[in-house]
Amino acid sequence: MSKFSLIAMGGTFDIIHRGHLTLLENAFEISDKVIIGLTSDEFVQKKGKTPIHKYDERLKNLISIIFHKFPNTNFEISQLNNDFGPAVLEKDVQALIVSDETNDQGNVLNKLRTERNLPPVEVIVVPMFLAKDGVRISSTRIKNSEIDSDGNLLPID
Repeated sequence: MSKFSLIAMGGTFDIIHRGHLTLLENAFEISDKVIIGLTSDEFVQKKGKTPIHKYDERLKNLISIIFHKFPNTNFEISQLNNDFGPAVLEKDVQALIVSDETNDQGNVLNKLRTERNLPPVEVIVVPMFLAKDGVRISSTRIKNSEIDSDGNLLPID
């Protein structure tokens, strides 16, 4: 029996790396079902990011990774066109998984849920997974060939 029956989390999942896997692993460990918000191409652009992959490819890669790394888990992927997606509207969501980089989102979400007469969610902060140099793993660092998806430093050409 898991601690929660339904929790939510979100992300762009452009280049899926060890940090993403850590968030997913924590989510699947504590909940029977996880709603994963995957940012739409329009929302990613609005946030000022430039992903390598379009939404459909990010969705396909995310599903593939979940089936491979976390078999027999119950999840739903919802397209995010704003910061919270179903976590604001779904009354049964009990917790929000965030990284320490995005933990302020929990307070914003709970304010929005209160305005809709929904119970607050528990905010679960998962520490950022650090690369071998002690700096956080990010898709940007991977795109810039500083590190690989596991956080190993890449040789400088």
